[in-house]
Amino acid sequence: MSTPRLHVPAVPARPGEQPDFSYVRLAPAGAEPRPPVDVAVHETATLAEGLVRVLDDDGRAVGPWDPALTSEALQRGLREMLLTRVFDDRMQRTQRQGRISFYVRSYGEEAVSVAAAHALRPRDMLFPSYRNQGLHIARGMPLLDMMCQLLSNTRDMCKGRQLPVMYHSAPLRLFSISGNLATQYPQAVGWAMAAAIKGEDDVAAGWIGEGSTAAADFHHALLFAKVYRAPVVLNVVNNQWAISTFQGYAGGEQRSFAARGPGVGVAGLRVDGNDYLAVYAATAWAAERARAGHGATLIELVTYRAGAHSTSDDPSRYRPKDEYHAWPLGDPIERLKRHLIVRGEWSEDRHAALTAELEGMVGEAWKQALTFGALAEGPRLDPALMFGDVFKEMPPHLEAQRAEMEEELAAREAAGVAQEGAPR
Repeated sequence: MSTPRLHVPAVPARPGEQPDFSYVRLAPAGAEPRPPVDVAVHETATLAEGLVRVLDDDGRAVGPWDPALTSEALQRGLREMLLTRVFDDRMQRTQRQGRISFYVRSYGEEAVSVAAAHALRPRDMLFPSYRNQGLHIARGMPLLDMMCQLLSNTRDMCKGRQLPVMYHSAPLRLFSISGNLATQYPQAVGWAMAAAIKGEDDVAAGWIGEGSTAAADFHHALLFAKVYRAPVVLNVVNNQWAISTFQGYAGGEQRSFAARGPGVGVAGLRVDGNDYLAVYAATAWAAERARAGHGATLIELVTYRAGAHSTSDDPSRYRPKDEYHAWPLGDPIERLKRHLIVRGEWSEDRHAALTAELEGMVGEAWKQALTFGALAEGPRLDPALMFGDVFKEMPPHLEAQRAEMEEELAAREAAGVAQEGAPR
């Protein structure tokens, strides 16, 4: 009788080795059927293991999932994905210059956010993760506001109380980002349940990385979504790496992450996350299903994190340096650009001109952001802000602490003035 052995998931390639994506289960563009939105959950099991794709290798849109978007809609998507990348690149350089403390890029994952934002209605509530800045850009959040949050300056939407990249906007229906992983899943489900109780037809959508599916919040959210048929779209962004941990350690080795949906009674879709049209179509299908009362959908977006996990990470220490160039699903911006060129509605010259325009826009926004303060320069946030927004009526001990702080600041200011006025 053989002795059971502990299985440890294999990492396909380490630094210095050739990239190996043979483990990625692919499917031809247009091969997956598009069922009606009221399809039974168990009938989505094959879609949860397949791969919804629309753009083929020649840049053509094929198959039943083609959303047949207009040229204007496609160009808007391209513009906002490109703006997201230009913004990311500028903020990455800014962090390396020491002008902001921390940053997280979405390089290679722009379609995951921008396409989904366009497929959802403006009133639908979004629960992003820290790599979904494309949601904010597509929803119309000013670059100035995002930059000021990164700087924690006097215009910071979070009033200096949050890490950089933790944006939010109540008017744009963008829930506050949390650094704690997977919290947005039960929040999205709860919000969706409340909307249904109130008789509204708005849906919620949440995003987490594949590593976060190991968190308890993921499973709690799926249970509530299944039992109460919450009108919610739950996205798992499988970008292959949870910081330095390969996706196999989160359970992506034997089955897809999307397969966990039908496994608990929620519809599942596995989607090419670098195909703008596929992400748009899958999100629109799931939102329509939720709005019609047929319940939640778990969408796995198969993509690749082209850059570091954050500015605190060095991916060359755990994966091949040039691995992104071998990723079989390509680059989302390049693929949509090629599709528009094939349609005769875009060109390399127009793309270069748009890139230059967006770089100028980002540069001007950064200059304006600095006028509201920077890490090493004023103006600075009012320290009294730390006492607000917690209690409806401030308790006496905090009133006393605030008064003590204000006296101390006034004394320092007076001492500084006296020192400046002293004879030399």
